[in-house]
Formats: sequence, structure tokens, C-alpha cells
Amino acid sequence: MVKTITRSDLSDAVYQELGLSKSESSDLVEMIIDGIISSLTKGANVKVSSFGTFLVRSKKARIGRNPKTGKEHEISARKVVVFRPSHTLRSMVRTIKLDKS
Repeated sequence: MVKTITRSDLSDAVYQELGLSKSESSDLVEMIIDGIISSLTKGANVKVSSFGTFLVRSKKARIGRNPKTGKEHEISARKVVVFRPSHTLRSMVRTIKLDKS
């Protein structure tokens, strides 16, 4: 079973690796996440070397269809965040062996 990594897990990893207190580790993780969010809300892209890039993309308005009823309606223009993994991350993920249990 694949585990989802939470902010708490990240804080614990920082605590164990860097030896900071638990509150300092939690604050550090929060500062990093807040910095990423702040940059993205200002429309800037965020690049993390050897990890990937968070991009803000604008989507045009378009006609969508409710799959249940088939009724068409307009989907408004909006901005979305997308993630593009680095080549390093892609190659690391490709080497993961899948458990077929």
C-alpha cells in the first residue's frame, strides 16, 4: 500500500535529518510551503532543482458537458497550477519496481 506523505511527515524528516527541534522543523516546512504558495498566487513559477517546476497556467473559457446528463455548459476561464517533474525525478520514478501483490 502506498503511503501519502503529509506536512507532519516532512517535519519529522527535517527533525531527524537536521536535528532541529520539532517546532523549528515544523516552522521550516511551513515557511517553505508558504513561500511556494505565495509565489504561485502572485503568478510566478517555482522551480526546485532536481525535483521539478510548479507552473501557473491560464485556461480559456470553454464548453463542457455534464457526463451524467449530457447537458452542455460553459466552463469559465481560470488559472491552474501544474507540476512538471524534472528529468532527474522522472528517471528516479521510472526505476521504482512495482509490487504486484
